[in-house]
Amino acid sequence: MQISDSSSRILAGLLEARTGQQLTISRRWRIETALSSLLRERGISTLDELITILVMGREPSLSQKVVEALLNNETYFFRDRAPFDLLSRHALPELAKRREKSRRLRIWSAGCSTGQEVYSLAMLFAENPSAWQGWTIDILGTDVSTGCVDRARAGTYSQFEVQRGLGIAQMIKWFEECPDGWRAVEPLRKPLRFQVHNLLEPPPHPGGFDIVLCRNVLLYLSADKRALAFERLAASMADDGWLMLGAGETVIGQTTRLGTDVDARGLYRLIGDTARTEKRGGPDRRASAGA
Repeated sequence: MQISDSSSRILAGLLEARTGQQLTISRRWRIETALSSLLRERGISTLDELITILVMGREPSLSQKVVEALLNNETYFFRDRAPFDLLSRHALPELAKRREKSRRLRIWSAGCSTGQEVYSLAMLFAENPSAWQGWTIDILGTDVSTGCVDRARAGTYSQFEVQRGLGIAQMIKWFEECPDGWRAVEPLRKPLRFQVHNLLEPPPHPGGFDIVLCRNVLLYLSADKRALAFERLAASMADDGWLMLGAGETVIGQTTRLGTDVDARGLYRLIGDTARTEKRGGPDRRASAGA
């Protein structure tokens, strides 16, 4: 199935307009694979025929389905295990001390896809109950895709999905077999929250998150959209909170609001007196404002 250059550009424009994500020329090979099942479902013969329907506006809901199909929703439990070890070894013990009076933590997984990252975070706490007894752990997962959020909220995964990143013992402890595959057990699933949210919009709880994870999302954004995303992420963080990005992402040269945590490479902090950061890309804006 072939697609014309003009149709590719229309689809790329639609994706960027709705989500901020770019479908670069090097990634346009995904279009045919990503949309094939949607075409079969709608009885549409070719990609160019799909474009005609979109341009004519005969099926308004179809454009959203196309956008969701084009999104890269790759994820799995404890993806790149090292970041979760870093949270367990560095960020969480520090936060346990700092939040001892309130005994509450707020964590945001931005661009959570189908939710495996959120459930991985929940397992970090559930597997160390004595350390977190009496604490309120608020974990929010958001994604621009309605379909992904619905799946994350259900917490049900196929045999293949539930085995990616989980050992047998973890799988049996935290998931139970059901007609649709494997579902996260209620004690793990119930406290978690999920909602549709675009990273380029204002954050769900400004200034309230102790840890923000935004992994493997920013690399799909243009430079200007990425700069806006960093502003949104910075605005979401508590003054002494942490940001975690994907392995191929960095704040260096991207924002003046955040710097590398000198005590935990791989985590980022707001630049200011409350955070030990290695400043990158510009002056300390909070300090210059008298903060």
